Amino acid sequence: MLRRRGQATVQELLQDFPAVALLGSRQVGKTTLAKDIVGDLGDGAVYLDLELPSDLARLGDAEAYLGRHAKRLVVLDEVQRRPDLFPILRGLIDRDRRPGRYLILGSASPDLLHQSAETLAGRIVFVELTPVTAVELAQNAPKIPWRRLWERGGYPDSLLARTLALSATWRDAFVRTYLERDLPALGIRVPGTQLRRFWQMLAHWHGEVWNASAFARNFDVSAPTVRHYLDILSDTFVVRQLQPLHTNLKKRLVKAPKVYVRDAGLLHTLLGIEDLEALHGHPKLGASFEGFVVEQILATLPEGVDATFYRTHTGDELDLVLTRSVRRRIAIEIKLSSAPTLGAGMPRAMQDVGASRGFVVVPDGERFPLSKTVEAIALGEFVDALAGLV
Repeated sequence: MLRRRGQATVQELLQDFPAVALLGSRQVGKTTLAKDIVGDLGDGAVYLDLELPSDLARLGDAEAYLGRHAKRLVVLDEVQRRPDLFPILRGLIDRDRRPGRYLILGSASPDLLHQSAETLAGRIVFVELTPVTAVELAQNAPKIPWRRLWERGGYPDSLLARTLALSATWRDAFVRTYLERDLPALGIRVPGTQLRRFWQMLAHWHGEVWNASAFARNFDVSAPTVRHYLDILSDTFVVRQLQPLHTNLKKRLVKAPKVYVRDAGLLHTLLGIEDLEALHGHPKLGASFEGFVVEQILATLPEGVDATFYRTHTGDELDLVLTRSVRRRIAIEIKLSSAPTLGAGMPRAMQDVGASRGFVVVPDGERFPLSKTVEAIALGEFVDALAGLV
């Protein structure tokens, strides 16, 4: 079993906040993490799965039930099924601001995010649990190569499946269940076949700048409708919209986000890619690696650091721009190469955004300079050094 880095974060926050919300897509490991915390506390915690009728029945009189457990940590799993609980939680917290009262797990529906943020403002802190990262894999299972993570993705059941065929079967089932059961359970009323076609088209667009008009023409719907589809997949943590960096330059800049399928394994499933050998013959090979690296970096990004991309209409671009402040900004290019070279575009883009240092992130190899301000660096080394770079 993999011990997740988020567990220590959640346990620390429960010492300071009355409520902690652990959000992430389905099957990412939220319940396992929460049960580990409950196990550590023993009788000091109670766990309720709101998908179980028996646990829902306990909350028939939610205020009375939760009041009886005021001195214990109460874990509410899949809380979006009972949005009416949020006002009750607010009242109970206001009576007793003791930290560590509630751990709320959710699959991040828009209603969940909005209602909890509005009702529990100032009383709750949010933590996102991502699929397993390369850092977590190295810490827990160093014998498993990081390329398996790229191939299968970071959902624990897919990553740790006994065979690649079983991993592929799990991912196929995840996509089907997500569309047929999970989204309707979140109150999202979009036909599963329509959203699957959209998700598959988005996989072929992976790593590209979003073009609502192109998608709308393909689906014979309006641009706001395809934007709604994109937001659904983003709000449930299966797609990322990476926003562009806006500067005060007199240049024409790309203003639409870049879109990525967040989990590499799901991307490969949607593209019909069976293994790394097939991936290496696929046109999306470079984009797959780029998205994988983006997720590894953003999953370990220190607080207070913004991540964007930069692209001009003349073609100068940076895959990632990490900004702590306008004076602390680093530029990142991602290349699937053992011998990367530095073109003219990256230095120009770095000058545009005011980045004093740049890195070309590659799969493996030694760290070496490409210029006075740009270094080539392996993914693992870059992620380990990230906190000290920004």
